[in-house]
Amino acid sequence: MAASSARIGVVTFPGSLDDRDAARAVRLVGASAVPLWHGSHDLEGVDAIILPGGFSYGDYLRAGAIASLSPIMSEIVDAANRGVPVLGICNGFQMLTEAHLLPGGLIRNDHGTFICRDQRLRVENTSTAWTNAFPASAEITIPLKNGEGGFIASSDVISELEDSGRVVFRYLEVNPNGSMNDIAGVTNARGNVVGLMPHPEHAVEPGFGPDTRVAMRSGTDGLPLFASALAGLLAAA
Repeated sequence: MAASSARIGVVTFPGSLDDRDAARAVRLVGASAVPLWHGSHDLEGVDAIILPGGFSYGDYLRAGAIASLSPIMSEIVDAANRGVPVLGICNGFQMLTEAHLLPGGLIRNDHGTFICRDQRLRVENTSTAWTNAFPASAEITIPLKNGEGGFIASSDVISELEDSGRVVFRYLEVNPNGSMNDIAGVTNARGNVVGLMPHPEHAVEPGFGPDTRVAMRSGTDGLPLFASALAGLLAAA
């Protein structure tokens, strides 16, 4: 398989804001970005799927709850259970927990307000479908913007996630939303489904992402997530 033959779908829901950014990130690593519509049952034969950030259905009921019941989500659940790589970013992470593809849930930030900042993270697990291009224990800086980003789960689930290495990203320096154990992102047991609250798609081009000396690669710290998916697809072809 040539890189351009790898097809990564990006789903648009009513209220999606970052679907075009995610599609651009896919194209920057050399894969083909395929637009998918929330009301369709057709995944169009894509090799991987991204649920982007935004405010699907205005965050009514609970953030991601209504979107998790969209027609395309039944197909995404089946695909994820077959091993297809699925990434949920911010609102997409909320959808994945609501669809029970990932454990836990996301609640209102503990300070009660929306937050937007450049956020340092540590990559805790570099063996997932979306993190294999990172070096071990990489520390990165990517944008964060959420109002309901506090990760919660029962003590048993938290222990299981920690003990099994399923915490993928952890907040460094400051916990911006009250997430338990500073958890910024998790994976399923198989490692093909990953959700995170910060936005890697906003840190894929020099000069357009966070520009700081502590970042792994100035302005492009989010790019390895998309490169990871492509590398896995090429290896499996």
